[in-house]
Formats: sequence, C-alpha cells, structure tokens
Amino acid sequence: MRFLGTMTLWGKIETVTGMHIGGSGAGYEIGGVDQTVIRDVRGYPYIPGSSLKGKMRSLLEWSTGQIETGEDPKSRKEIGGVHGCDNPDCPVCRLFGSSAVDKRRAGPTRVLVRDANPDQATRDFMDWLQGEYGLLKVEVKTENSINRIKGSVDYGLRSQERVHPGAKFEYEFVMSAFQVEGCRVEDADMAKHLVEAMRLLEDSALGGGGSRGSGQIRFHVCSHPVLRSAAMYRSGELPTRSEELVSLSAFDTDAFIERMRGALKEDAA
Repeated sequence: MRFLGTMTLWGKIETVTGMHIGGSGAGYEIGGVDQTVIRDVRGYPYIPGSSLKGKMRSLLEWSTGQIETGEDPKSRKEIGGVHGCDNPDCPVCRLFGSSAVDKRRAGPTRVLVRDANPDQATRDFMDWLQGEYGLLKVEVKTENSINRIKGSVDYGLRSQERVHPGAKFEYEFVMSAFQVEGCRVEDADMAKHLVEAMRLLEDSALGGGGSRGSGQIRFHVCSHPVLRSAAMYRSGELPTRSEELVSLSAFDTDAFIERMRGALKEDAA
C-alpha cells in the first residue's frame, strides 16, 4: 500500500430552509425551547462533520443498493444497519470506511469531513438576531399535532430551534488516495461517488424535520479543488486553494477526476 496524495474539496453550505441539527439541550429551563440546535463554545450553531458524513454515507448506501433489507435469508447483517463489506471496490466502504469487524482490504477510510462553521456574514446576522430579538442566534419554529376528528390540538405546542434560511457554513472534505494491491478501481475514480453523495443531499435534507420543511441545503463548491501529491508533501511546495465558488450543478466532475488522476499518476511514476 502506498500513499499517493490528497484532494481537498471545499466551499460553503447554504441553508435554503431552516435547519435543525440537535444539541443536548442541557441547561434550558422549564418553558424554554423543546429542541435546541448544537452550538460551539461561543454559542454559534455549526454542522458537525459526523452529521454531514453520516447523511452522505446513508444516501450513497441507498443509491448503490447497499441497504440490508432482510431479503437474503443467508445474510447475518442487521436490517437497515450501516453497510460494511470486504469488497475493496465498494464506494461506500472505500470513501466512508467500514467497521473493525469487516476486512479492510481497501485500506483506510478515504474521506475526512471537517465540522462546518458559519462564515463571518452568517455570524454577524446571528449576533444581530440575538441583539435585536433576544434569540440565541437562531429562529424558533413552533409545531403542533391536530386531532383528525375534532380538529383540536392534542399534544400542545412544541418548539424547535432552527438555523435561519440563507446561512452559510464553510465545509471541507479531504480525500486521501492510495495505491492498494487488489483494488481494481483507482481512488481518483471514487471521487465521482463523493460528488454523487453531495448531489443526493441537495435533494434530501440535513438534520431533523426534513419531511416537514427543514434541512434543505445547497452546496457552493470550489471551482478548482486542491490536489497535493505525496511528492509535494515531501518538498513542502503545497498549492493554495482558489477562492472561486460555483454551484454543484456547474462543477465539472469529469475534468476534476482527470486532473486528480494525472496528478497522482505523476507521483506514482
């Protein structure tokens, strides 16, 4: 096994609708909000890398037909559980990893997903929300449950914190590439499945309440992802990233994969 280099895909996640990624709610008093969002130590909401990675993995599992449904009587895997296998060319396991009980014939997990923090403009608006309205940097959505016969509220009102629409969070995905004996598909070609998972997420929802209007997001992607070969890491001559962002629909995946394949092959030669 040989390390070839990394690809860094970065940009901003924009909330199209309000977004709720739950926090612990510890310390809130009676009469407060029922469902709080996760916050950093400064009080700003953020998107945990685990939430982002887990959702993208789940969507890619469905897209590639890797969800265990119980149709195979010989399968011992949990129905609906997280997919794991010993196929070195499985895009789910190659990109997002597998458990210790599965044979990792493809080597280590390729994709690292960092926490996504709000950009400066979003933090300024969150501070304004708190100063102007006394809100804890978020909006509050109230929901109820209506009795279908009586037309009355059965269970009372429940409140949920949400990050406001139009907020932007700075994300970063770092994909490592390796040369592994037994892998028929190169890591560069696996990058298309990472972009596929991002497309799937744009048409799904991030966080809770997705079927009730929350969690629609949009990716803004760097036009030229940063490619760093193993030789660049050894020499210290590392390229910097471009600041230009494009929509995910305008991102040229094929051209990017060709650039990645070329850069990695030059180092492997």
